[in-house]
Amino acid sequence: MEFAFSEEQLALKDNARRFLAQNAPTEAVRSALAEPWSSSFAADLWRRMASELGWTSLVIDERYGGAGYGNVALAALMEELGRALTPVPFLSTVCLATHVLSCCGSEQQKQRHLPAIASGELTGTWLQLEQGEARREGDQWQISGRANTVLDGQLASLLIVTAPCGAGSAVASFIVPAQRDGVGRRALSTMDATRRMAEVTFDAVRVGVLDELGAGIDAGPVAHADRALARAHDLTRVALAAEQLGGADRCLEMAVDYAKERKQFGRPIGSFQAIKHKCADMLVQVECARSAAYYAAWVADNEPAALPVAAAMAKVACSEAYFYCAAENIQIHGGIGFTWEHDAHLHFKRARASEGLFGTPSALRETLAEAVGL
Repeated sequence: MEFAFSEEQLALKDNARRFLAQNAPTEAVRSALAEPWSSSFAADLWRRMASELGWTSLVIDERYGGAGYGNVALAALMEELGRALTPVPFLSTVCLATHVLSCCGSEQQKQRHLPAIASGELTGTWLQLEQGEARREGDQWQISGRANTVLDGQLASLLIVTAPCGAGSAVASFIVPAQRDGVGRRALSTMDATRRMAEVTFDAVRVGVLDELGAGIDAGPVAHADRALARAHDLTRVALAAEQLGGADRCLEMAVDYAKERKQFGRPIGSFQAIKHKCADMLVQVECARSAAYYAAWVADNEPAALPVAAAMAKVACSEAYFYCAAENIQIHGGIGFTWEHDAHLHFKRARASEGLFGTPSALRETLAEAVGL
């Protein structure tokens, strides 16, 4: 199988790298970590991504004001965002919330929310209640409970909530404005400060039956709704894998650059076999991850039946490649790499935190084991 980005996709990737290098250097990323979102450079960067570049509309269908470029183009862009550690709610909004709405929403819900995401006006995320439930009361639902670690939960203006809703394992999903009475949000201090997390609580929050995801359509049996949500999560895994690939590639680049300039015993450390082989092993990890990520993005657009396995493989490969490269990058930098102020540690913490998003490598290996009949 021959895979290559189209000219349009390559232009998107190249333009993204130039834009982020000029407008989101590491110094600016660090400054944003200690600032409230509303006053940080990241909020302005988000507005520019939407209004000037149209990135927030990338995978949204043209019927809803989007560009309709597909998941291969999204992967190309996510790779660049991962290299730059861009601290904006892109994964939560443009990937996660958009995919859940597109896969599971009714036509009315798509018409209402997807154009607002495409324009950059709306930010969103998905969460699952870890404690609590949703109860049907006449023509309304009442949601009570808590989700402990929600991706961009404090920033999102729209929350998509999946909650238990009865006996057994039945669940339902709801669209809840973040400003609704009874919704509480608390920012969390986490390992990866470039990715904001929050605890979100619901205290008898009421939503109408039309706010149930997919309301008004013939969604069929519960299994159909479950498959739609699973597809949305698989698509998000593919996007995250591409982001992790970008981070791994940047760690390799940092390590090679440093190995060329740092000298010991009168010669660059990159001339020593131990350092050469570390960088060679990093390259193997990056290129294997690249193959898995690009293949999964292609599958997302062309072979939907193969998506669960391809998404799991990509997430496993890219999670492990990113963490390996981030750790080796620190080792190659030596003493300076072990300081928290060095850029190597931003990637190290992002790599470790990203492993747990949308399935750990261990959990996804169970999915892959089932796929081969074990």
